Amino acid sequence: MIVRQFTCRGLINPQMCAQLRKPPGGQHMARPSSDLAAFREIFSKAKNIAIITGAGVSAESGVPTFRGAGGYWRKWQAQELATPEAFSRNPSRVWEFYHYRREVMLTKNPNPAHLAIAECEERLSKQGRNVTVVTQNIDELHRRAGSKNILEIHGSLFKTRCMSCGHEAANYKSPICAALKGKGAPDKDTHDAQIPVNELPRCEQTDCHGLLRPAVVWFGETLDSDILTHAEKVLDSCDLCLVVGTSSVVYPAAMFAPQVAGRGVPVAEFNMENTPATMRFKFHFHGPCGTTLPPALARHDTEQK
Repeated sequence: MIVRQFTCRGLINPQMCAQLRKPPGGQHMARPSSDLAAFREIFSKAKNIAIITGAGVSAESGVPTFRGAGGYWRKWQAQELATPEAFSRNPSRVWEFYHYRREVMLTKNPNPAHLAIAECEERLSKQGRNVTVVTQNIDELHRRAGSKNILEIHGSLFKTRCMSCGHEAANYKSPICAALKGKGAPDKDTHDAQIPVNELPRCEQTDCHGLLRPAVVWFGETLDSDILTHAEKVLDSCDLCLVVGTSSVVYPAAMFAPQVAGRGVPVAEFNMENTPATMRFKFHFHGPCGTTLPPALARHDTEQK
């Protein structure tokens, strides 16, 4: 499985992008179908459904994606701040960035796409069918929508890890520490708060007090091996795969669905635009996920009541 070939988070380069667009084995690829009835027929028979989600799902809840034109926090893009090197150089700036994102998320709610996925998982579980969400998102909106089978491959905004003792814990404090209160404004003219490192979030484990960092997978870091192993099993056993709101430019997640399609499993992409992997898939449904996904995942006529 290609999951094991790419264990570090990173952006796909032009060569990898071209490889994604290239037909497997040199065969001709037909354009993906947008026939909802045909998708629904396959959906009605699927026993193990994998749903891969990305930033586009959360964007419809008003969550900033920090991608593309205008995708900046102050004068930086996310990939400039979401690195171990950036945190080592300036932990105050990086914590401002994540504090801003945490505070924004506390004002956002799951949208119809999140809710449709959660409802589908609950409904199909009563029929002995499995739905697993493999998400790149760190906002926990899937969890808040009610999804249970979730693999958060990039971690969570609302977990911290100690740089000294390694302790990881959920953390929903607002603000996460007193020094960050009112900080983190995204405007490009805002100056760094330059918070002393001893006033940044600290570990509360006995006799530790080490510096905390967000428990997310930064660019260049290795994904959690247990989560990768679980994701590999899900993707190897699924008989239907949905790719929802993902740009297919961040690996290893960008490789997941093309690899599933490569073994002949139907893959349906739900997105606002084509991606480097679109031509690999059986279906493509263009438009907001909150509009296209609910009718796709609604109860099928053949389902048990």
